[in-house]
Amino acid sequence: MTVAGFGHRRGAQLSSLAEVLERLIQRYGQVDRLVALADKAELVQLLGAERGLPVVLIEGDVCVGVETLTRSRHSQHAKNTGSVAEALALLGAGQDSRLLGPRQISADRMATGAIAEHIIL
Repeated sequence: MTVAGFGHRRGAQLSSLAEVLERLIQRYGQVDRLVALADKAELVQLLGAERGLPVVLIEGDVCVGVETLTRSRHSQHAKNTGSVAEALALLGAGQDSRLLGPRQISADRMATGAIAEHIIL
């Protein structure tokens, strides 16, 4: 199972998230579901509805301390994690999951996305 986690700034547009999702799919293949913070769910839910993908909502506090591949000062300050998108992808994929690569950033720098997969042991 592959999961795409998203982070975005206030004022981001759906097109920014769609751009990031397309880049992730081109690089890593299809995703099974999308993940968003509950307090910023609207755009990700719209993207999920547009693409026919389920959306999982996660409370922001669970991102604290999740190990990520990249480090954003903004994510560190706001959610106490190196990358909201990477942390959400890992949390959405569940225990024994791994990131397929570092987060992708939209051209307008308003949205990020990352993909994790659940590892079957």
